[in-house]
Amino acid sequence: MLSNETLQFLADLTENNNREWFTENKKRYEKFKADYHHLVVALLAEMKPLDPSLELLEVKNCVFRINRDIRFSKDKTPYKNHIGIWMSSGAKNANLAGYYVHIGPEESFIAGGFHSPETTDLKKIRKEIAFFYDDLEEIVNEKSFKTLFGALDRNENNSLKNAPKDYEKDHPAIEFLKLKNFTATQIFDFKEVTKSDFVKKTAAKLIVLKPLNDFINRALLTEE
Repeated sequence: MLSNETLQFLADLTENNNREWFTENKKRYEKFKADYHHLVVALLAEMKPLDPSLELLEVKNCVFRINRDIRFSKDKTPYKNHIGIWMSSGAKNANLAGYYVHIGPEESFIAGGFHSPETTDLKKIRKEIAFFYDDLEEIVNEKSFKTLFGALDRNENNSLKNAPKDYEKDHPAIEFLKLKNFTATQIFDFKEVTKSDFVKKTAAKLIVLKPLNDFINRALLTEE
């Protein structure tokens, strides 16, 4: 769980996203950072027994700097106004599927899978789907998955209008093959993170995404 002070810090930062305010509130930021890291410790303690592939993860593998990279962004606000937690056997900079928790006053959600794969990885995932789509269908049709996440995320930015190159439009898995991201998401209320059972409940939801992560990672780690 997070403290109300941490939530208030994020809300205030959203309204005052500039270096002057941040410098004046440096002590608040240090408390926020400690609370953030404490949450990651608690979440890892819940997740590791459920997914042994996470066993070697430490806090430093799962957290993000608060500074935004604004070099190529139209949005020049210098700080992130949310907490991000990424848990994957590939850590932050490796191309493997994993679990993500996003906590902020503007949006809060949990998710899993693989977002924005590079071309080589995308081809591997689509090849796995083409040959083993029955496995993926079983994963997304599992009762807990459907109850918590509904389906894989799909929108106009995440899906091709036509069949991808090298695949027929009548392929039985064509709707999966059209996807450009392979994720599932559940939105939650920002204030839920202050509840004492937040970590336990979140871990119980995230682990439902393990079969999806395993399917994707199988594709990524299989030699051609």
